[in-house]
Amino acid sequence: MATPSEPVGNLPAETSSFVGRRRELGEAKKKFQAARLVSLVGPGGVGKTRLAVRLAGQLSRNFPDGVWFVELAEVRDRTSVASAALAALDLREHGTGDPLATLCAHVKGKRLLLVLDNCEHLTEPAAQLASKVLKAGPEVRIVATSREPLGLVEEHVVALPPLDLPSLETANLGLVRLNEAVQLFEERAAAASGDFALTDDNLPSVVELCRRLDGIPLAIELAAVRTRALTPDQICGRLGYRFSLLTGGSPAALPRHQTLQAAIEWSYALLDEQEARLLRRLSAFAGRFQIDDVEAVCLDPDSASAATDLLSSLVDKSLVVRDLAAPSPCYRLHESMREFSHLRLVDAGERDLMQNRLADHFSRRCGQLATEGRRRLLPWLSWMELEAENVRAVLDRLTLAGDPAAVHLTVSLTYFWITRATSEGARRLDRLLDGRDGEIPPVAHFARGFLAVLQNDPAVATRSLSEGIATARGEGPPALLARLLAMASIASTMSADPGAARRQLDEARAIAAGIDEVGATLMVHQASALNGVLDGDPSTVMASARPGAALSRELGDQYSLVMMLMNLGIGALQLGRTPDAEHHFLEALAIARDLDDRVAQCYLLGGLGCCAARRREPQLAARLFGAMETLREEAGATLNAGIRRALTPAMATASAALGPARFAAETTVGRSLGRAAAVQLALREQAHPPAPSAATGAAPLGRRELEVARLVAEGCTNKEIGARLFLSERTVESHVRNSLNKLGFSKRAQIAAWAAAHSS
Repeated sequence: MATPSEPVGNLPAETSSFVGRRRELGEAKKKFQAARLVSLVGPGGVGKTRLAVRLAGQLSRNFPDGVWFVELAEVRDRTSVASAALAALDLREHGTGDPLATLCAHVKGKRLLLVLDNCEHLTEPAAQLASKVLKAGPEVRIVATSREPLGLVEEHVVALPPLDLPSLETANLGLVRLNEAVQLFEERAAAASGDFALTDDNLPSVVELCRRLDGIPLAIELAAVRTRALTPDQICGRLGYRFSLLTGGSPAALPRHQTLQAAIEWSYALLDEQEARLLRRLSAFAGRFQIDDVEAVCLDPDSASAATDLLSSLVDKSLVVRDLAAPSPCYRLHESMREFSHLRLVDAGERDLMQNRLADHFSRRCGQLATEGRRRLLPWLSWMELEAENVRAVLDRLTLAGDPAAVHLTVSLTYFWITRATSEGARRLDRLLDGRDGEIPPVAHFARGFLAVLQNDPAVATRSLSEGIATARGEGPPALLARLLAMASIASTMSADPGAARRQLDEARAIAAGIDEVGATLMVHQASALNGVLDGDPSTVMASARPGAALSRELGDQYSLVMMLMNLGIGALQLGRTPDAEHHFLEALAIARDLDDRVAQCYLLGGLGCCAARRREPQLAARLFGAMETLREEAGATLNAGIRRALTPAMATASAALGPARFAAETTVGRSLGRAAAVQLALREQAHPPAPSAATGAAPLGRRELEVARLVAEGCTNKEIGARLFLSERTVESHVRNSLNKLGFSKRAQIAAWAAAHSS
């Protein structure tokens, strides 16, 4: 039997014990037997996210393509829901297509579970996404959490009320302990204080407390953490006073949403002045935040306490959450806490102050890191991935206000756009550049042209770069003009205008030769090499890419080095020097993996597939071609003419060596590998994965399993297989699962490939 593989997906780990909710958990699991969309609906603080994570974890083994958690609480722009889902699935937007279309194309044929968390402020776009994804992927299931249903016909709703309240009439300690609200209080109080235990003496106070808090889990947890310093009776007394302020002395009339507000308000009132000020100011962050963000944005110059001490205190009080999944220490607010704290921020008259500080802080950091990005790209990208939602929120506010700083901030993110979010960068620049002729710095036109070249969109690239060149001729600086001209020459080559390309590159080269600016020099080398790749001129490629690679190494510019090595590899292929090509591609792929540059990885997998085909390793070649195609689709990338020119004969060679059916089967295996495994295979860090092979034979599967496998290869769903073989859908699912185990596979597509290879 195969060794269990690591779980696929990004489901967050549960950081504390899961208490109660057996009834609702069972109901949700039961609904999934017939439904494809189940929404957990209830008021804030009731535990919808916790239940969704627990439910998804228990269902995960049914989804070989993973369980993917899409956090929507930090998304404010209704047009960004699909982009948030793509990011959660670890996909990139590099093409010119619609993000939702890219998502739908990705889920087609996959068996995965999406968790759409906190949909209430984005109900309409979340519903649209869910509907289209379910239509595109028949094997996809969705769990949504919201304060209200999404309103879809296919939606099944599980209402999530507060926890059942303990009875006032039961004095039996054992019976009261069976109540879920009491269980939650006792569990969290013991964890917070270290020695709390439910006794006959404190039982009445705990029961009263849980009832006053209406059984709302978040409110109970906030109260329980106070047992470090207060008894349950003292907590009841102080909390009762807070309730009387909100209800005019009638706690019985308190609506449930006010109960949660009262619990948070009570916790807030117990903070000292500096803690309270920090908590409300933290609501200014749209996403996660780090210590240096807090110091720059939230603390006043005369603050007597360190950010670390104040944050630690708020974490200890369960008012701020430490994000344990992040690669470096960072924090966030629970959505209910963020809403409350934002109201306090507005009441204190500090909202504008915080927004201005946020804009200054992130504009300064992005500008600084963009300047250093050429030499410190990897740490900069890691920082940006943590801070992306904060930067986006600042960018949205500046754009909405028509602030020129929006252009400068967007341009400072160029390295992020080209390696992580090409489509988003293009959309944002288009929004900023539209109708603002004469006000746009030429560097913004360069950034937009760069992104268009990466998207293989020469028309947009030429238009934007031409505007930038016209402005730069009058305003300078010369280095920027050289970069604009060099990039424009690439766009001209892509547009099949060799005359314009030659003139632009000659002018760029002349300018770069007269100044000492590495950016301009590198851009000229890159343009010359890439033009040679596109034109099929290997001598030009080698003559330009070699000095470009040397300069990139000297500068520590990893992105440019990957591009130069890729050009050298394609040039070597064009010259028939397969060992040289493989050497360049392997070095580039290792760096591209570190940078997590998906488009570069896509090209390099294809290049190494070409090398494998020439070395008479057709099986490896076919798998790499399949992996390349999957990555291309995931990134929304379009392959340029240079790599396509190398791929066509290499694919024909591998197909002829294997035979069309076997080549198709091996390509299918490659498509199902996953990006990390494909890169490891290309770098020869692992042996070939289990796959169709004449040596394996058909013996591992029984007769009925073989019949099911062959129908899987035909593209049949479990329901269709059951109808053809007169089996229940559950029996078919069992046969598929057994086949996965016997063959050492993890995905349905691998069974299809195996069956196709043994169909003769």
